Amino acid sequence: MELKRDLGTGAAISIVIGTVIGSGIFLVPHDMILRVSTPGMVFFIFVFGGLLSLAGALSYAELAAAMPEAGGEYVYLREAYGPLWGFLYSWTQMWVAKSGSIATLATGFFVYLANFFPILEQVVCKIPMPGAAGAGLEVKYGQILAIALILGLGGLNYFGVRFGGDVQTAVTVVKVLLFCAIVLLGLTLGRPHAVSAATPAPLTAAGFFAALVAALWAYDGWNNVSMVASEVRDPQRNLPLALIGGTVAVIAIYIFANWAYFHTLTAQEVSATPRVAAEMMRRLVGGWGANAVSIAAMISIFAALNGSILTGSRVPYAAARDGLFFQSLAWIQPKYRTPSISIFALTLWASALIVISGGYKELFTYVIFASWILYGMAAASVIVLRKKRPDLPRPYRTLGYPFVPAVFVFVAILLVISTLLDSPRESLNGLIIVLAGVPFYWYWKKRLQKL
Repeated sequence: MELKRDLGTGAAISIVIGTVIGSGIFLVPHDMILRVSTPGMVFFIFVFGGLLSLAGALSYAELAAAMPEAGGEYVYLREAYGPLWGFLYSWTQMWVAKSGSIATLATGFFVYLANFFPILEQVVCKIPMPGAAGAGLEVKYGQILAIALILGLGGLNYFGVRFGGDVQTAVTVVKVLLFCAIVLLGLTLGRPHAVSAATPAPLTAAGFFAALVAALWAYDGWNNVSMVASEVRDPQRNLPLALIGGTVAVIAIYIFANWAYFHTLTAQEVSATPRVAAEMMRRLVGGWGANAVSIAAMISIFAALNGSILTGSRVPYAAARDGLFFQSLAWIQPKYRTPSISIFALTLWASALIVISGGYKELFTYVIFASWILYGMAAASVIVLRKKRPDLPRPYRTLGYPFVPAVFVFVAILLVISTLLDSPRESLNGLIIVLAGVPFYWYWKKRLQKL
């Protein structure tokens, strides 16, 4: 039994836009201005991060059109470097990258909902930890709500990819319209002011790359539609269109958003609040404006969560179909034709990460470091496969080849090194989980050989 090609052009583009625009653009300008001090550098890094993501989208478009299979990067890495690297990608997505991204989005959701219900920040209980007396994991009401949201969306995606795609399209349209309204109010009602720095600290390489990590978290998800390539109709046309067109649209939205933020607020004001969009609207129209932003942010996060669960569950499913993961994850629900066990396994682990992985900033650093190691390798596979499989049909060829994928890979290497130096604990935790997959790969490979 196979997955069904039930996603059209609109759904594919909505997966890109809806999954990318989540909580990041509402929250990360605060972290970025603390690192680089000036609004001009924040703009530069958002443009740089957007162009870098576009370089990745241009590279992935060739791969997705040539190999429209479930799993996205899993397939590209498997074909370019061998099954070990494809497996490590699926392993990383399951335990770190996609599950961590889902946990981060759900955490951002409860951060905004706490604007209406402060009780969500209160601790419900403390889970004892072995070792030091008094140590333990604090569980807040908001975390319980975030877990319920993840599991609920997992249940929604159980009922078919078309249903999940329709929900994705509808919610993405609503959130883009709301976001455009917020930006328009900021640009028309905001009063120009003198440009100043948030702090007198000079710009450093570490600060630049830390801000870039935050920006790339806001852009994270541009590649997700490739994970559901086996469920997209006319993939040779629709996958490049969704990857490139969706990424360009997000870049434009983010530039206008930051223009509105810094048109209304000074750098010091942006650095003083983690809820930048809400503070802008509070300044313009009062408390109801801040509440409206919180609602818009939650709708945005809802769409990003749905898109992440819809796409991310196809990666462990693809590895399991090749015999390189838990075999139960390869099961397809007969009526709705969805990888139902893979969906629920991913959402259950993401729910656990909400409790055990730390706060919002720690989570997105954790996700970006692990993801970009394999993003870089996947983009490089465009070059590898041109040499290894020159006969592979390529309905779309990467614009600017080989310069575009080479630049993407080079910046990915710099980003990984800088993140490791700036956030060693989160980065090393992610790296350990990636490498922990190697013995499991050998176990599943030997088991496969015996069959």
